[in-house]
Parts: sequence; structure tokens; C-alpha cells
Amino acid sequence: MDPVIIVGAGPVGLTLALALARQEVPSVVLDEGPGKDELRLARTVVLREDMVALVERLTGLPLDDAGFHWAGWRSMRRRQVMREISFDGHALPGAEGPADGEEFSAPLHIAQHALTGALREAIIHERLIKVAVNSRLDSVEQDASGVTAHTRGPDGTWWRGGYLVGCDGPRSTVRKLQDIRFPGRTAVERHAVAALRTELPWPGEALLHRMTPWRTSGPSTGEVSARPLAEDVWRLDWLLPPGKDLVTPDLLVARVRETLGGWSGGATPAYELLDTGVHTVHHRLARRWRAGRVLLAGDAAHLLGALGTQGLDEGLRDADNLAWKLALCWHHGPHTALLDSYQTERRAVVAARLRAADQALPLLRSGGGLRAYVPGSARGHDALLTDGHLGRGALGAPGAYTASPLMPPPAESHAVVDTEPGAPVADVRVTAEDGSFVPLRERLGRGVLLVVLIAPGTGVWARKHWVTAGIMPRLAAAVTALPHPAELLVAESYPGAAAHTVLLVRPDGHLVTALGGVRPADLYEAAEVALGGPAKADAENATEATAGRS
Repeated sequence: MDPVIIVGAGPVGLTLALALARQEVPSVVLDEGPGKDELRLARTVVLREDMVALVERLTGLPLDDAGFHWAGWRSMRRRQVMREISFDGHALPGAEGPADGEEFSAPLHIAQHALTGALREAIIHERLIKVAVNSRLDSVEQDASGVTAHTRGPDGTWWRGGYLVGCDGPRSTVRKLQDIRFPGRTAVERHAVAALRTELPWPGEALLHRMTPWRTSGPSTGEVSARPLAEDVWRLDWLLPPGKDLVTPDLLVARVRETLGGWSGGATPAYELLDTGVHTVHHRLARRWRAGRVLLAGDAAHLLGALGTQGLDEGLRDADNLAWKLALCWHHGPHTALLDSYQTERRAVVAARLRAADQALPLLRSGGGLRAYVPGSARGHDALLTDGHLGRGALGAPGAYTASPLMPPPAESHAVVDTEPGAPVADVRVTAEDGSFVPLRERLGRGVLLVVLIAPGTGVWARKHWVTAGIMPRLAAAVTALPHPAELLVAESYPGAAAHTVLLVRPDGHLVTALGGVRPADLYEAAEVALGGPAKADAENATEATAGRS
């Protein structure tokens, strides 16, 4: 079968190519540029723990060397510390923070060119991926058996693929060629950005400072954030008021000096200005993410990023969700329900994130708003912003596919665990089939289902001692009989799970169901639903290719 054509060689497109290759699916990446990325320290991304694990699993490279895990989080209002969090524990003494026992994981802050470089390095050694540089897409045609794309450049040519995925950014040519609308809001937020090397009073801690007490140069809302990178490099973002006021170099330097001086309590400390820019946040959502054999992912499908949320993090989740579904279709034939579930799941999650941000923006950015009527609302505002920056709550937490057509109805044997069906599973230690102890996340992304038995006490014994004992033989037989290859793993514990609970996990790490004990029929039924149901002839691909599009 023809390879998957991926348009765009940014982080999302490269991640999708590597994820497909891990499942033995070839791809062609059409890169309109020269195959190198501009070094921009003012263009950075923040990745949550599970997306860091995804990239490291695909590249085989530790991102710690290229990025920086925050040591903590600090938020301030005027001169008051509102919240101070250590990522190796909880809220620090004397500061308002999360409830006792609430934990935060440290996000990874990394320059986008460093992330893209790690992905490109991995692709060099991947036989199933071809990168075509200086190849700008200008036409797409599809039929019942595949997609034909044409690129212009030094060697304009035609490409044939089984599917085509547009990962080509906000101005997506793929989206425009499919006549898919991209409604939303323009310039929801604007930030002046500077990357500099200096020392701040909070080494390694990210900071959000609202209503800064010092006088600012030029237009300002009095909100600034500082996020650390390696080697004493920081990215500073100043929220700009609505409008199109020009951010001149002199104005930006003045802003840097007064901000550093304000935080240091006097004279401006020594600093080296490395890069500058203006970051404009748009909120948009494509009407459709699939048109026959053509799909959208990343910024081509959605734009978000206000209030600390991270659009690239969502783009990587698009790639993770789509890769195993495309791989199944590539190996076993088209499956309409499975491909449709990509749009259903991912679009719903991003739409909910956008609604949450759009509802919070008037409260957080207005001069009076809720603060004028509700005592303590400043703390509520701080909590919302913290959620966005740290990947929690409605603004930032990874989405759950609870309403997905791939979620089976609860069986009589359904067991309750702390992870709701459709949500990402916890990264517990498991025993693999070869007897090794590994994090659960290491077994994801290979296109197989995971069946996890919760069996307390097994961790102290080698697998050979219990693999043929108790319920294991019956469960192993049930796993072998599933309608798709699956791996049987064993964990000593899982949050909220009783002994002998059986978890069924999708290749992208989302929980399908939890069952109380070994129930082969329930397990089989849940697996079949998670795979989109029995595959049917996908004749509608041909009609979708020519049907009216919105």
C-alpha cells in the first residue's frame, strides 16, 4: 500500500511520522523549507509529562538535555505571593497553594527548534520515513483507493499516498484545498517576548506576576511571566493590552530593564538579550478534521494558547490519537468508524478547552468583572491561570474521550478505578511479558492493546513463578483471543483499583474499561468497540472525496 503523506515538518508532522513508523507504516513528509529550523530562543513550548514521554519514546533521546524541567511555580499579585509550588512535593510552607496531598508534575520547557531537532535526528535513522524538502503543496486529489498530491519547488512532482494528513500550520494549504472553514477569534491575546540570560531571585522556578507594582514603559496590562530554560536562560512574556501598538526594540529593552529591576528590588542585574518577538494568540477550530482520506492535525485543525494553555501539547495529542488508527487502516483496510472517531474525540477535547478559555477571559482580563463582586476572587483567578500554565483543570488537563464512540457501555463486571473510561491511564510500574519491570507508558504507541492485571504482591516474585498460577492462564487465553494483538501486563497496584481488576488500555494510553476479574466475553466486547467495531467496506471514502465540504 502507498505511504501516508504528511504535509508539514513541524513537531506535529514529525511526531506523526515517527509514531506511524513504530507501527510499520511508511510515510512521506513534505517540508516546504530546507529541512533546517531557525534557532529562536524566544519561541519555546511547554510539554506535560505524558507528552515528554511520547517524544522520548519515539526519538530514544532524553529531552532533559535539550529542555528544562521547572523546579517550581510561583504566582504573585502586586507584591504578594499568591501561590508557591515545588514540583518535588507540594505547596511550600507559608504560601497559599493546593490542598494537602495534591501533587503537581514538573512541565518541560524547551525551545521549539530543539524539540524539532530531536525529532529530525530520529527520522534520519528511520527507514520508513522519507522527508522531501523544498516541497510546497499546491494540489490534492483523492479517490476510493488513495490520495494524489502535487508539490512545486526545484523538482515539482506528484506523490501518491493511502492517506494525507495536513500538519501544515495555521495557514494550512491542506485545509484550504479541502475548503474546510476555520472560524474563531483573532488576536485573543498579544505578548511581547524576550529570551535573555540572567539570574533571577527564584532559580529554576516559573513565575507569573500580575498587577506588577512598578511603572511600565509603554502600553501594558501589568502582567508578566518568566519561564526558565537551561543555562540561566529565561523567556519573559509581557501581556499587551488589546490593539496593535507597535513593540519597538527600545520599548522592549526598557521593559526588560524595569522588570528585572523590579524583581531584584533595585538596580537592573546584568543580562544578555538573546532573542525577541511578539506572540499573538488566536482561537480557531476547524469545522471538520477529516474529508475522506484527508485529515488535519495540530495548528491546521485548531489554534489556542490564551491563559497559559499550550497549543503544541494538544497537537502532539492529535498525532498520538491519529497514528494508531491510521496504522490499523493501513494494515487492515479502511475503517470509517475508526477514522471518524479521531475527529469526534480530538475536536471535542479542544472545543471544550477553547470554551473554558473563552469563558474565563472576560473575568480575568476585565478591569472589574468578578473581582468587584466576589470576595477572594483574585485567588480564583490565580487558580485558573495556574491550571492553564501547569496543565490542570478545564484549561490545561489532558482531555478524556468519555463521549467517544470507541468507549463501550459499562458491563455488569465494570469496576471503578480513579481513572474514568476515556481518560489517560496513570503511569504505574508493570511487569512486561519478558519479565522486566517498566513504566506503563513505555509499552504504548506500538499499535497493540494493553491488558493490565492488578495483582498485589507479584512485584516481589519473578514472573515465571506466577505466570501459570491463579487466574493468569485464563486471562492469558482471553487476551490471545481478542480481535487485535494485545500485550498482557501485571501491576502490583493502580490508583483506586481492587485486586484482580483488569484494565483494557488503548495504544495511545487512554483507558477503555476496567473489569472486576477475568471476564473474557466483556473484555472481547470492549476491545471490539475500542477498535471501532467490525470493519466494513469503506465505500463512502469515494463519495466523501467529492461530496460538499464545509
